[in-house]
Amino acid sequence: MRQSQEHAEPATQFLPRQPGQEPATEEQPPPRRRRWRKVLLISLVVVVLLAGAGLIGGGLYVRSINSGIERVDAFDGVPEESRPQVVAKDAMNIMILGSDSRDPENTGGSRSDTIILAHLPADRSSAQLISIPRDTWVHVPKSKEGRGGRDAKINAAYAWGGIPLMVQAVEEFTGVRVDHVTMVDFSGFKEIVDALGGVNIDVEKGFTTAYALNGSRTFPTGPQTMNGAAALDYARERHAFADGDFARIRHQQQVIKAILDKAASGGTLASPGKLNSFVKATADAVAVDKSLSLVDLAMEMRGLRSGNLTFVTCPTKGTGQMGNESVVIADKAKAKVLFDAVRRDAVSEILAAGK
Repeated sequence: MRQSQEHAEPATQFLPRQPGQEPATEEQPPPRRRRWRKVLLISLVVVVLLAGAGLIGGGLYVRSINSGIERVDAFDGVPEESRPQVVAKDAMNIMILGSDSRDPENTGGSRSDTIILAHLPADRSSAQLISIPRDTWVHVPKSKEGRGGRDAKINAAYAWGGIPLMVQAVEEFTGVRVDHVTMVDFSGFKEIVDALGGVNIDVEKGFTTAYALNGSRTFPTGPQTMNGAAALDYARERHAFADGDFARIRHQQQVIKAILDKAASGGTLASPGKLNSFVKATADAVAVDKSLSLVDLAMEMRGLRSGNLTFVTCPTKGTGQMGNESVVIADKAKAKVLFDAVRRDAVSEILAAGK
């Protein structure tokens, strides 16, 4: 793997653990299927933002995936009377989720490890992506099957009632009406990054992870180009950091910007083969709700770049204990200010509240 800057560490830093090297002892790596769960949900980027910034140059590609991409019934059984009212009718709010599988029938006790509320203002000149930590302690509504109806980590809603209950939990917590839902199957993440020829990441502080795809992986400090496997390991790691999931969210946000920049670059747009590979990998990895038109949204978002893409994390008071569970405690007062600004499409207030 090549390095993007002369002072970056040798590419051998990204090689799998060699024979004889001591394995990590903290715990056994999770099953392969679960390893894909802990990375930023990039579906907003690859389906919506990149469709506008990168794929608009090839409208035929966009139209082909719009007709063939998997669709899910995200609002089945969501009671209309309990949903927030629309305040800014021309703005759009998309809930993006990451889980083991895009199959809405395959929730089977799994939990969504990535939850983002993406706000697209009425003028579509920018986007604000608000990460909600998966362990945020909230009230989860009762599903139509009778599960939930009590306080829990917000990602429990997916295990108890699939996408519709996640919609209800996020809407109740934020007071923001969810217009659309996008999901990603993380088994396709590596292929998406590789289709772009890798992404450029500036690692702020070097670390070694014991949860890489092929043993431990070391990320040196400084700029470097990462292939799909390395970018996935970088974005999913939390055990190497004192602030755990919060560090992971920062890295996930960093990877999103890198993907957006690379997909919108002239090199990708000018190469029909690379563009086609990227679109195929994207279509295989994502699913959207039944009413979302990728073509229309691509046209609206065609001018968006990472420079007007802002990442915000829902305000918290840090972590705490609820019984025997380690949870994230939301700062409800600050969160109310943030999400009220989202409801009113007050972009400047969203940015101020997210600092």
